[in-house]
Order: sequence, then structure tokens, then C-alpha cells
Amino acid sequence: MVINIYEGYTLEEAIQKAKEELGENIKVLHYEITEQKTWIPFKKRKKYKVFIEQTEEETEKFDTQLEEIYSHLEEEPQIQEEEINTYSFTNLTPKNQTPQQPNTPEIDYQKLLEKIETIIDKKLQNITPPPLNPNQNGICNEEINEILKEFTGEAIDLIKYLIEREVDPQVAKEIVKVSCGLDLDSNKMDLTTPTFKEAVLKGIREKITFTGNFDKTENQLKVITFVGPTGVGKTTNLFKIASELIINKDLKVGVISTDTFKVGAVQQARAYSSILNIPFYTITDSKNLKKTLLELSNMDIILIDTVGRSHYDYWRLGEIKEILSGGTDWMEVVLVLSCNYKYKEALEIVNRYKSFFYVSSLLFTKVDETKTPGILLNLPYKTKLPLSYLSTGQRVPEDIKILNPENLTEYILGE
Repeated sequence: MVINIYEGYTLEEAIQKAKEELGENIKVLHYEITEQKTWIPFKKRKKYKVFIEQTEEETEKFDTQLEEIYSHLEEEPQIQEEEINTYSFTNLTPKNQTPQQPNTPEIDYQKLLEKIETIIDKKLQNITPPPLNPNQNGICNEEINEILKEFTGEAIDLIKYLIEREVDPQVAKEIVKVSCGLDLDSNKMDLTTPTFKEAVLKGIREKITFTGNFDKTENQLKVITFVGPTGVGKTTNLFKIASELIINKDLKVGVISTDTFKVGAVQQARAYSSILNIPFYTITDSKNLKKTLLELSNMDIILIDTVGRSHYDYWRLGEIKEILSGGTDWMEVVLVLSCNYKYKEALEIVNRYKSFFYVSSLLFTKVDETKTPGILLNLPYKTKLPLSYLSTGQRVPEDIKILNPENLTEYILGE
């Protein structure tokens, strides 16, 4: 007796391969289910291995023994793949029992395999997946499991992966949901895209907005102010952007600093301005800001650096607001945040700053210092603020990128 082995991602696929090579007169002796690793650490895919014997004639249908298998599967509440693998189709009895004398029955293999696979899928769906570890942002497992109930298959795997990257579960759900369709077998949602990257990209394009690069406004002086907590890198990244506007766009740029409090801040900004050969001013009140803007009216873009202040320090934030009141009505305010912040803390910062300033976009820094940049999705989704730039390191002017759906997807997935 010669036994041939065929593999496929479904039973039908493996059997079809056997039929194409051996013809219709084949006998299914046994099949096994294995799991194949994918590029996602916790993502595995089922693969079927079927053992085939080529026969001279087909066997007859054997309903009694088929019902015996169905009965056994229905009675076992926690069926595992190891138990399924113990069945051989030679005599349709468990391997650990003495097989009956073969009656050479004839079987409708296609119908048999479809029924058994339906039973297997039904049993596996009823097995409750193990709970995830507590999320670092303090999200309870019950909330995560409640979200996962709406999904099946690869959609669950993708949501879990995004949560591991510290994307908020509700945000992960909404991003993934964009790329899902209804799975008729489970009546739940599953991915319709061939890859995780395409699914996340599609969700980001629909749910997140972007400013694109900063550019001059036709027939009008453009003024952009950078605000944010202490130590997030406002000054350094302001000059990265200034360098890009000067070198790549050949624009006339001027810089104004209100940060006369931090030791060395003015000296650092003056040094950068000298290297770029651009005008640099320091001011301390709204009247001086208005006067300085008039002096720089021949520029294309004015970038204003502010002192870092805690979002809980209302008095100091009020001082910054008073100084900036001397600016133009159309002045843009960019809120600078570090990717090292936890989601809830960052959301609190955004809400506090929004109560003082008309924040127009978010700029993120220090993405190179974190492995879980879920904040890049959480904040723009929750606050509805567009994303502008992303700082990827300390070098000036190289380490900054204009955020767009493509590179945001790559950072979220860790590519």
C-alpha cells in the first residue's frame, strides 16, 4: 500500500491536490491539523495534512460510524485539536480503540469532511481565549475581551497586536473595523484585507487627519507657534523644521523666542539661527511680539518658540497666552508632545493646553525612545487634531519626518 501526503490550508484544498494528481479513486486514511507561524509573534495559521491511499474503487457510505464520530464530538465540551487528530478515516474509529473489521463502505468524502470541519469550527469558537495581560495603561481585561467578542479570525489578532503596542482598545477597534466585513460562519467581523499593514493603513486614512508639510501662505505672513511641556524638544525640532523650509523649499524664515527662563535656551536658539543665517529675536511681552512681527513682515514664515510649562501650572500657561496675544489672528499653534508619555497623561496635557490655546496640530518627538508608540494613534483619534511632524532622533536637521498615513502605519506596526 502506497500512502501519499498532501497539505493545504483547508481540508478541501489538500484533498483537491490529491485528486488532481491521483484521480478520483482515492481513500482518505487520516488527517492532522498543525499550526504555522506567521510574522506576527502570536499569530498562527491552521494547516491540514491529509494521508491518501489510491484505490481501485470507491467505498460505500457508512452513516452509522459517521454518526458515532458526530456523537463523540457533540458530547465533548472542550474539544482540542489533539483529540481531533486521533481520528483515522480508515475505519472511522479512534486510534486507541481496536478497529472493526472493514466493511469496505462507500463514503461521500466531500460531504463528510464539510460536516466534520463545521463541527470542529463550532467547538473551537466556543473555547474562550485566554485573557490578555493587564495593559500598561491600566485597561482591564474585561474591557478588552468585550471588544474582541465582535470580531473573529485575523481581526482579533490585529487588535491584540495594536493593544500590545499601547493603542487604546477602543481606538484599535475603530481602526481595524474599517477593514472588516461580516464573516457568515461566525456572524462576526473579520479582515477583508490581505495583510495587517493594509488594514491599519486603511483605518488610519479614514480616521486620522494630517497637516502635511508647513508651507507659506500666499499673500500672507504665516506664523507658527510651538507650545508644550518642559523637555519635549520644542526648540530643537523648531530648528529642524526651519532647516527643512530653508534648504528644501527655499523659504525666508525668521525665529522668535519667548523662552528667557531656561538656562542656555536663548544661546542654543541663537546658535542655530546663526548657522542657518536667519533673523532671531527674543521677546518677553505681547507688545514686543507685535512689533517684532511687523519687522519680519518680509519673511515667508515666522516660527515662535515658547518656554516649556507644566499643564497644571495655570498661571504660567496664562503668561504664555498673554504674550502670544500680540500675534496674528491666524497664528497656528503646534502642541509638541513626547512619545514617552502614557496615553491618559498625554490626553490630559492636550486638554489642558487646548483650554488656553487654539491648538491646530500635534507634533510628536522621541519616537526613537519607545517601542510602544500607540500614542501616535490614540491622541489624534480622541482629540480630532491633525498630525504634523514626527521627530525620530537628535540630529539637526535630519531626524524629522512629515507624518502621513504610510509612515504612521509603519511606526505603529513596528516596521
